[in-house]
Amino acid sequence: MTVLAGEYFRSYSVVGLLAVLGVLFVAVAFGAGRLLRPAVPTPEKLLTYECGVDPVGEGWAHTQVRYYVYAFLYVIFAVDSVFLFPWATVFAETGYGATTLVEMFIFLGFLTIGLLYAWKKGVLTWT
Repeated sequence: MTVLAGEYFRSYSVVGLLAVLGVLFVAVAFGAGRLLRPAVPTPEKLLTYECGVDPVGEGWAHTQVRYYVYAFLYVIFAVDSVFLFPWATVFAETGYGATTLVEMFIFLGFLTIGLLYAWKKGVLTWT
């Protein structure tokens, strides 16, 4: 029993060691950056800088909601492709064909209903 427990905790010690090494690497990199960089703050360096344009006016800007909707639709179809690739690999194996085919058509049906709903609501029109 102790032999198995020793092997079990040894695998966790490797993960712990890698985590500690990762934290040390980041700490050494930040420390070296702090020691090596010049620190000469000037008023120009303390100004907000955005894309080469000096800040003018307020910091708030109105953004159209439709851009977020397009982003959400992209995420939905990206997730769809993530599920389609593993399904394509399992579909060819014996014993999984009919079951996985039905499950994937149910999944694609839900996505199609969502796409039709978005189309009916006018989300996909760029105006």
